[in-house]
Amino acid sequence: MDDSQQVPISALQHWSYCPRQCALIHAEQAFAENVHTLRGRAVHRQVDAPGIETLPGRRVERAMPLWCDRLGLVGKADVVEFLADGTPFPIEYKHGRRRAQRHDELQLAAQALCLEEMTGHVVPSGALYYHSSRRRREVPINDALRKEVESAVAAVRTMLASPRLPPPVNDARCRQCSLIDLCQPAALGDAPRYAWLAARLFHADE
Repeated sequence: MDDSQQVPISALQHWSYCPRQCALIHAEQAFAENVHTLRGRAVHRQVDAPGIETLPGRRVERAMPLWCDRLGLVGKADVVEFLADGTPFPIEYKHGRRRAQRHDELQLAAQALCLEEMTGHVVPSGALYYHSSRRRREVPINDALRKEVESAVAAVRTMLASPRLPPPVNDARCRQCSLIDLCQPAALGDAPRYAWLAARLFHADE
C-alpha cells in the first residue's frame, strides 16, 4: 500500500467523533485552536518527547512510532508499557476527567492492532489516562472493537479519496469543536431549508 492510501491513527478518532471534522483536518489540512485543543496539546507535551524508561517489571516507551501494513495505519503511541513477557500495553493521554468515549477507545484499539503486528504479541487491553483526574481507564481490546477499527479504516480511506466533504452534523458536538468557524455547521445545516424557501418565493413571483 503506497503512502497516499495510509490512514493516520488520529483520523479514526476524528472520524468517529465527526466525519466532517476528520475530512477538514486530514483532507483539507485545516485546523484551528480552541481551549480544548490547547489543553490537549499541553497534556501531550509530557509524552511527545521520545524516550525509554526501565521500571520494575516493565519497560516504558514514549512517543513510539506505530504502523500496521495489513490495514495501512500509521501513527504514534503516547506511551507503551512492555510487560516482562514482552506484551505491549498502550496508554493514550487525554485532557479532562475520566469518561467513556467510543472515539477514544477506537484510537486506542488501532494502536493495539499496530503493536500486535509490530511485536507479534497479542494486546488484550490498553488504557486511557485522563490528566484532570489523574486516573486510568482500562479498555479491553475485544473483537467488537477490533472490527470497528477495520470498518473505520475503510470508511476513512473512502472519505479521504472523495472530492466532497461530509455534511455538517450541526449538533452538540459542534460547540466544543475548534473548527466550528471553518465548518459553519449552522449555516450549512440550514441550507436545504433556505433553498426550499427560495424556490417557493421564486415560483410565487412567477
